[in-house]
Amino acid sequence: MTRPTPGETGARRDSATTQRVGSTPPLAGERELRQATELLFFAYRDFTGDADRLLLRYGFGRAHHRVIYFVGRNPGITVGDLLAILKITKQSLARVLGELRRGGFIVQRADAADRRRRRLYLSDEAIAMERMLSEAQAGRLQTALQAAGPDAADGFRAVLQAMIDPEDRRRFE
Repeated sequence: MTRPTPGETGARRDSATTQRVGSTPPLAGERELRQATELLFFAYRDFTGDADRLLLRYGFGRAHHRVIYFVGRNPGITVGDLLAILKITKQSLARVLGELRRGGFIVQRADAADRRRRRLYLSDEAIAMERMLSEAQAGRLQTALQAAGPDAADGFRAVLQAMIDPEDRRRFE
């Protein structure tokens, strides 16, 4: 991956990032991009911090939260599909899934059509935990969207979608 030169605004010339079309000038200069980056760091810290405090009660971390969240949003998801969403190694997922299964938070069942395929579900306790975690984060997000105003919400969603790798954007179309 190439690093931007000091004069560039951060637009990279690699396949992981959307390339700037033609000679269209950037919408933000370096100062604005650095401020936006810093805002993202602080927003992410505080957004995840709400959930982190709740997860500590269970001895869990962010990896556990991501698994619980996506299994809750996709009951019956396969391990392979969960790996594709999380973009982590099979070994990393196996460790987290093992802890969640042993704790009774994830239920794993064989697929009816293909007994080799495992489908994942949340237990009742995990459903309650996922709801609690999501409500805490949704509250912070709702407050921020209300403070920013109705037009900002659409722009915010558009910016977030544009930041996601192209192959994952289709989930939101």
